[in-house]
Amino acid sequence: MRVFAIVALACLGVATVNAQVRTAFPEKRGLKPTDFPRTIELADNIYGYEDLRNPGFTTVSLFVVGADGVLIADGQGSPDATRKMLGEIAKVTAKPIKWYIVGSDHGDHTAGNSVLPKDITYIVSKASKAQMERDAANPNRQPTAPPVVVPPSAMTTDRQAVNVGGIEVQAIYAGRAHTGGDLLVYLPKQKILFMSEVYLNRVFPAMRSAYPTEWVSVIDKALAMDVDRFVPGHGFIEEPKASREELVEYRNAMRAVIAEVTRLHKAGLSADDAAKQANWGPYREWFLVEQQGPIAVRKIYEEIENRLR
Repeated sequence: MRVFAIVALACLGVATVNAQVRTAFPEKRGLKPTDFPRTIELADNIYGYEDLRNPGFTTVSLFVVGADGVLIADGQGSPDATRKMLGEIAKVTAKPIKWYIVGSDHGDHTAGNSVLPKDITYIVSKASKAQMERDAANPNRQPTAPPVVVPPSAMTTDRQAVNVGGIEVQAIYAGRAHTGGDLLVYLPKQKILFMSEVYLNRVFPAMRSAYPTEWVSVIDKALAMDVDRFVPGHGFIEEPKASREELVEYRNAMRAVIAEVTRLHKAGLSADDAAKQANWGPYREWFLVEQQGPIAVRKIYEEIENRLR
């Protein structure tokens, strides 16, 4: 019995050592900057792409290699970073890049789009196209900033299917979430859902452009879909079982942040005081909490006070 116990404890120790740490911090996962970018095969001809961005966490893109071309969902945050991604795609296939789905209209996913093929077909929601038009026309844009590429047209319905050379890809607008125009990218046969910035794996909820409670509803819709693997827009790509667990945990974080800010609002605190006093519980250890916590407080206050637009 004693020998069995020792062996069991030893096995437990091995399992603990080999278990993947659940975090968005690369170094806590045993990764170095030189380990990036990383191309991760999710299924036959379907890949996730992770690259590091300042201040040291990943931006994730998806690409699908069909019989006659490649579809990209979300780019990277600068022309150089997107050129690097195109170079990594070229290591996988020489097929031309033909389609691009705008999962998030934020610059950390779109600022490199000027280096994409000029004849590429964009799939974008109406709200994101309108936001990109506003960004392009912003008189306060820095002269050195990369140009904003505005897609020529937007989706006319909430779901658009693309036949990527024999692989079905669906762009789905499931409601306002991280932005007003987020798209989910669904591969029904492979049961993969790329969620762009609707899902930030172990990154504190970033709410600069968000609709907090609606965001939770979009995550609920995603969890109800026939999906085996959920892929985030930031943080690390997980194995299928862990990806669902982490998306549930992200929803828990969203709910906890909204509940804490609502409590402070009911107590009569100003947004600034609430940001100083907020207790984020277990989520105080998540990436970007110091930067994103005060932003979340202000955005949830706007929602509570019916000031969201």
